[in-house]
Amino acid sequence: MTKAEARKIYLVKRLALTDAAYQQLNFQLYQQFFTHIDLSFIRCLHIFLPIESKREPDTWPIIDRIRREFPHVRLSIPKVVGDHLENIYFEGLHQLKKNKWGILEPQQGVPTPAEKIDIVIVPLLAVDVQGHRVGYGKGFYDRFLASCRADCQRIGVSCEEPCEALEDLNNNDIRLTHCLTPMDLLCFES
Repeated sequence: MTKAEARKIYLVKRLALTDAAYQQLNFQLYQQFFTHIDLSFIRCLHIFLPIESKREPDTWPIIDRIRREFPHVRLSIPKVVGDHLENIYFEGLHQLKKNKWGILEPQQGVPTPAEKIDIVIVPLLAVDVQGHRVGYGKGFYDRFLASCRADCQRIGVSCEEPCEALEDLNNNDIRLTHCLTPMDLLCFES
């Protein structure tokens, strides 16, 4: 399947979820995150803020628990600047405002150097069994992930199980190291 085909199929599936099913999947993702992700030695975690209109996995409960129970972990959130993501340390709701796409992003704050990030929680529409992801097609996360340290964990979050294989990959596609699903944390071989 091509990335364009996967993008279309998986977005339609996500948007067709009932409210109850969507809430259940989010609860399961939350449980799997705290079951499988060891935050003991993590100093900085980048996490996306969900696009509600596209029914992205709700990361707010994860953000809230990390802030309450893991004060040693600094959270970083994305802001679109031109054709790339700028990363800003998350201070609180007061710094957020919706951008032109209706996505909450920081309006001010201290930039997060990519080399300081230990884990990136990556949004996606689909992922294949090798860890190649399909986003919305603008390349923001691929460019950002390319700037991260080689040992940085790249963890996608998906409401769906992986598809078999994506056909039209290119050198700019950055593979995930893991993918969190409602049932498990999948690990992709290096």
